[in-house]
Amino acid sequence: MRRTHRPLTRRGLLTGALGSAALLATAGTLAGCGTKGAQQTEAGCRSEDLSATEKKVAFSNWPQYMDTDEKDESKRPTLDAFVAASGIQVTYTEDVNDNNEFFGKVRNQLAGCQSTGRDVMVLTDWMAARMIRLGWVQKLDKAKMPNVEANLLPSLRGRSFDADTQLAIPWQSGLAGLAYNAKVTKEIRTVDELLTRPDLKGRVTALSEMRDTMGLLLQSLGHDPANFTPAQFDDALNKLKKAVDSKQIRRFTGNDYAPDLAKGDIAACIGWSGDVVQLGFEDDKIKFVVPESGVLLWSDNMLVPNKATHKANAEALMNHYYDPAVAAKLAAYVNYICPVQGAQAEMEKIDPDLATNPLIFPDDAMLAKAKVFMALDEQQEKEYETKFQQVIGA
Repeated sequence: MRRTHRPLTRRGLLTGALGSAALLATAGTLAGCGTKGAQQTEAGCRSEDLSATEKKVAFSNWPQYMDTDEKDESKRPTLDAFVAASGIQVTYTEDVNDNNEFFGKVRNQLAGCQSTGRDVMVLTDWMAARMIRLGWVQKLDKAKMPNVEANLLPSLRGRSFDADTQLAIPWQSGLAGLAYNAKVTKEIRTVDELLTRPDLKGRVTALSEMRDTMGLLLQSLGHDPANFTPAQFDDALNKLKKAVDSKQIRRFTGNDYAPDLAKGDIAACIGWSGDVVQLGFEDDKIKFVVPESGVLLWSDNMLVPNKATHKANAEALMNHYYDPAVAAKLAAYVNYICPVQGAQAEMEKIDPDLATNPLIFPDDAMLAKAKVFMALDEQQEKEYETKFQQVIGA
């Protein structure tokens, strides 16, 4: 079941489809779309649930983010098992290629309290927070998701944009931290080493995803990326600017740093755990590092949009994927952090090596250093993204 070759990881698609300029443009557009005309409320945009009479659910997800049968990629074992057990037919579509691009697809419908034709959509923390802020997401019934209540990792509970876990259920998670190629450089342990060590000058990349790069820099200065002030953000940005001006950082990337790291063209970087798991299958000299100051934890979340007409069926689907045996089968394929407690024991039956991989099943010490980036309001999102793009030269 293990995916040893993947042409483009799901996380790489985050910035790959539109690029930094489009991210900045969308941030500017947001100020207009988040006004009263786009805002919805639960009372003002009611949704009728037809789950009792219509046994179906429409599920939008990222590419390469569902297990498939090695002999027949039209078969999706964990999803097929849900259909067989529940009788609920699933229309599964891989149409989330970029958070901002997807936002553009559904913005007009959700702003106008109209159906998107989807019952479940999977979006990254910050976009999930935006959807929630705009009132475009339905509250979930915890009683219909006992597996979620019982098995969601403690580190993914109480997030700032969904404190009661009633709106966004993690699908998979990952870490933003440091990575290096032990063939071409010695071990790296801190963000400061990455940004200042003379032997790494010009051999370093950082991520064009603002939250991941800036979150790590905030931590390196002793600030909390889950709760920081504008002055603290500027403090971290100044630190980044020094590394840019000194040419310590070669460039800012999506996940296109991965082949350069594998070849040794760069020595070290800020990167994503899912990429490093994949690279590590090919070369054990590629190492992921949780910086001493901390690491960023992100998730892609299952949301039920307003006017979705099969919420209970969606809740049944979410509950299915929080069965530890099901979660382990999915994690064996996608190789991201599994958000489900109990899945590690199930993984031992599938692939003992993956069961001990801390980038799929982090231990408590690693998770204790992990923070989820603070949910931003519209003005903060526009301001911080603009400042960041100016420093990285996008």
